[in-house]
Amino acid sequence: MKLAIVEDDINMRKSLEIALGEYKDFEVISFKSAKDALKKLDDSIDLIITDINMPQMDGLEFLKTLNGRYEALIITGNATLNKAIDSIRLGVKDFLTKPFEVETLVEAIKRAKKAKEVIAKSPKKSAISQKQSFVATSAALENILKLVNKAAKTDASMLLLGESGVGKELFANHIHQNSLRHNSPFVAINMAAIPENLLESELFGYEKGAFTDATEGRAGKFEIANGGTLFLDEIGEMPLALQAKLLRVLQEREVVRLGSSKPLKVDIRFIAATNADIQKKIKQGEFREDLFFRLQTIPVHIPPLREREEEIIPLCEWKLEQVDLQYGIGKKKWGKGAKEQLLAYNWPGNIRELLSVVERAAILCEEDTIMPEDLFLSSRESGGAKKIANLEEELLYEALKSCDSDMDKAASLLGMKKESFMQKMEQYNIKL
Repeated sequence: MKLAIVEDDINMRKSLEIALGEYKDFEVISFKSAKDALKKLDDSIDLIITDINMPQMDGLEFLKTLNGRYEALIITGNATLNKAIDSIRLGVKDFLTKPFEVETLVEAIKRAKKAKEVIAKSPKKSAISQKQSFVATSAALENILKLVNKAAKTDASMLLLGESGVGKELFANHIHQNSLRHNSPFVAINMAAIPENLLESELFGYEKGAFTDATEGRAGKFEIANGGTLFLDEIGEMPLALQAKLLRVLQEREVVRLGSSKPLKVDIRFIAATNADIQKKIKQGEFREDLFFRLQTIPVHIPPLREREEEIIPLCEWKLEQVDLQYGIGKKKWGKGAKEQLLAYNWPGNIRELLSVVERAAILCEEDTIMPEDLFLSSRESGGAKKIANLEEELLYEALKSCDSDMDKAASLLGMKKESFMQKMEQYNIKL
């Protein structure tokens, strides 16, 4: 199995190379940056192990660029846990928080390999028709739905606020289906998923010849949603220049395609959503306050899954049925302690994380019973006896030993500045 490690911290990178290199099943290559990796990755790679916080291009941008080409595993510090959760939306099934046991990383790699093999062998089924609806309920959800159902009957703009993975698009679709526009289009666009240079043409459309590749005219999302509802997901990531143009659409109810001067009237109900701190973005000059007030005529705060505990098990049962329909792996049941672990976990990635965990566990579990170890939830929490930090310390010792305690040579061997090397020695209390 060929693994590609993408990690800017040289000590972590070298430690992972050494640790994984001890396993005969693994062939390991490494890159100091995502940009370096993009230049050299080929079809021989089976799995990518990447950090999140890296200069030039972070791990999330890296995963977006790869666009699902490779199976990926995230390693991250607690400070970037929210970004690791966001990676679930990009198709990452497992992530590990630093520090972690080497054995835990190896187990995650083997899980990824096994899941890929099981899915490849599974009989192909026709696409599942999933009706947009809430498959579970709770007191917190019922309270939100009372407000949402009342607001749905109006044409007021709504702003859905909540953590990543709480189901904001599902709420937006529910609002549309319960509105007077339910027979007209529901169009969704994710601001964070589309490159900035393409976002304007996606929203406004363009005329033939508007730019080099515009060989024919095309309607934008505003036109497509005419008469219906436009859902603007991750609105907090919208570029500032486009915010002014969106504000004009909200005020004038008309759009102008790129390459045209002719305004087109539109009748749209706007629903926006974000997991960002909009007030903070406004103070930092990253989001227009006038646009914020236009979008949040009716603000809706969607509570996280940890405040909707009654929904966890019903959602898991529903997902098990969906996985069986999709892969034909047979009915699964919960083993001793599995449900308790599901209820005890904090679910920082909310419903999206829950469904991802259940799907992977159902695919990987032996026979027909899902046990706590199949859920692999401990990998999402830092801890462990043999930590990567221990390997980093061993690496420093080995470098000094091979260089006869010459710090200059040892630092050069590891590609580090002498000052950084000395700081690490002090951190681990290493004496010459």
